[in-house]
Amino acid sequence: MEDISREQSETPSLLAMRDIVKQFPGVRALDGVDLDVRAGEVHCLLGQNGAGKSTLIKVLAGAHQPDSGEVLMNGEPVKLTTPTAAMKLGVATIYQELDLVDGLSVAENVFLGHEHATMGFTHRGATNAATRKILERLGHGEIRPTTEVGRLSPAGKQVVSMARALSHDARIIVMDEPSAALAHDEVNNLFRIIREVTAQGVAVIYISHRLEEIREIGDRVTVLKDGRTVAVGLPAKDTPTNKVVSLMTGRNVEYVFPPRSDGGFGDEILTIENVSVAGMVRDVTFSVRAGEIVGLAGLVGSGRSEIIEAVYGARKFSGKITLNGQVVKPGNTTRTVGLGMGLAPEERKAQGLLLGQSVARNITLASLERYSTFGWINRKKEAEEAESLVKALDIRPPDPNRIIKTLSGGNQQKAVIGRWLVGEGRKLLLLDEPTRGVDVGARAEIYALIRKLADEGVGVLLVSSEVPEVLGLADRVLVIREGRIVREAGAGELDEHTVLDLVMDAHPVTSAPSHD
Repeated sequence: MEDISREQSETPSLLAMRDIVKQFPGVRALDGVDLDVRAGEVHCLLGQNGAGKSTLIKVLAGAHQPDSGEVLMNGEPVKLTTPTAAMKLGVATIYQELDLVDGLSVAENVFLGHEHATMGFTHRGATNAATRKILERLGHGEIRPTTEVGRLSPAGKQVVSMARALSHDARIIVMDEPSAALAHDEVNNLFRIIREVTAQGVAVIYISHRLEEIREIGDRVTVLKDGRTVAVGLPAKDTPTNKVVSLMTGRNVEYVFPPRSDGGFGDEILTIENVSVAGMVRDVTFSVRAGEIVGLAGLVGSGRSEIIEAVYGARKFSGKITLNGQVVKPGNTTRTVGLGMGLAPEERKAQGLLLGQSVARNITLASLERYSTFGWINRKKEAEEAESLVKALDIRPPDPNRIIKTLSGGNQQKAVIGRWLVGEGRKLLLLDEPTRGVDVGARAEIYALIRKLADEGVGVLLVSSEVPEVLGLADRVLVIREGRIVREAGAGELDEHTVLDLVMDAHPVTSAPSHD
């Protein structure tokens, strides 16, 4: 294990977790894990899904009790026996799924459970004033304490969660995938807030699969693998990405994209002509050819996901969409699937999976007619096909009967994409945020799977909030702003800086496509 935390500085640790062990039936989730966090730093905790990050954080949050090991704060041993005990010691955790109450006000959420009250009566004025003070401390005085939380954007809700942590006088704030649902400009604002907080001496433990964020916001890095600590206290800005990836995966996974095919593309399979979606997409025209990956780059709310939904027939639109010459009509997704179209939706768990069903049932969901006779499903044939797909996709663990909600995000996403590999006739695959919440090892496998499909002649229409992903995968990039295509470019013709300028209207539009 690499441990350079003591070599770097004599700064005392605000938090030290030593030799933490946690065992569940049949699995040793944490096997002697160490973590060292200093006041005022952003400490990034990295590891693939299943590495032990969530379990370690739950130990720190008081939700799990370690079987052995010790936790020290400012050099003194502490017992984190419950979440309340952890909070009293200054540990606040902001989970990826924010635990806010949409029907309550900002102030009510911030002080939920420790309201300003006398004899059971809440002092709303005092609560609102205290909330306003915290919001101003975070640089967000524009958020009104009386506003209902359900009316806020995901970025606004992140601010409220941070304010709640500070209302408890938190000295350590754990943030689990805080940028997952945020657009680029919102991520920049999140980083500004984190810097404001750490400048006041608060430590932030930052968990993310987006390695580019680590170099930007992190001070030091701890890496977990298979429940063990493989590196402690690496300098975030000076440690090469390929080294971090190697530590996380135990192998030399290239954090790059598979090579593009140089064999050319086939005929146009998807054509979109003058398509508009009320209030979101305005007069968009483009096409996708067989074997081509077309990427849509734009901010959240730019219309990119609405384009995907219109193509799939899930959203009303004006204009004309055709797949292999057949007109796509809104409101009939069954027909679009029959025409040879597949979809991996943005919200994988809510829209793409039957979480309580097996991997086999999920992976064969789009092709049940192959195993059916007069409405009766041949379960043996279905199981054989599923077993073959699980092996081909390298879904882990390789058990078709495993309930899919128990798999990691990367393996779930392989199943969502893989269901469209069954049978012949798949012409177009729509991918909306295909690697959201997926670790770096699984990302490389998903990228390879997408490229393999394209090389076999499937057209791909891709949406991603991660500009490097669009630029690295796509053969052609369409930049979307306010529902319009403002730039079209081939592979290698755009860089990340230019795309970000375009989507944020900070760059002149000099070569928007013409469709005369």
